[in-house]
This record gives sequence, structure tokens and C-alpha cells, in this order.
Amino acid sequence: MNQNNKTNLKGFFIKLTAITFAIIVVINVTYNLIFADKLESVAKLLSLNNQQNIEVVKDKIRSEMKRSLLKEKIINEEDKVLFYKFYLKIKNEFQEVEK
Repeated sequence: MNQNNKTNLKGFFIKLTAITFAIIVVINVTYNLIFADKLESVAKLLSLNNQQNIEVVKDKIRSEMKRSLLKEKIINEEDKVLFYKFYLKIKNEFQEVEK
């Protein structure tokens, strides 16, 4: 190999190393910004067999219920209609079971 070929090859490997490092950094930043928080939440949900985690979830539900009771309207009109239709459908299915 001549000197020019070695210089080109050296430049290629330097660029290849820089691009590989940049890709690793981009993937790491993307993972940390986008997926880490979501995966942490999923991990908490999956670990509900731990008594302490169950208590935390119960307390969170209770606090949300207390907060919603302070509001004038808990559900918006569209959700009310949806819940009512769902209730009627379930009611009809239970009436069919009784027959």
C-alpha cells in the first residue's frame, strides 16, 4: 500500500469511529428522554405484587377520588352519555340472564 492509501484508510476509520459514537449518543439520549419514564411507570404497574406498591396505588386512587369530589362536575357530558349507554347495555344483558 502506498502512503496515500494508508492516509485515506486512516481517515475512513476515524470517520467511522466518530459516526458510530454519534449514533450511540443519539440512541442513548433518545432512550433516556422518551422511553425511560414510560418504562419506569410500566415497571411500577408490574410490581403490584409488592405490598408497599399496592398501598401507594391505593393512596393515589383515594387522593384522586377526594380531589374529584371537590369538583362541581366529575365527568363531562360526552362521558356521561357514554357511561349511560354502557349502563343500559349491561342492564339489558343482565335482564336476559334472568329470563
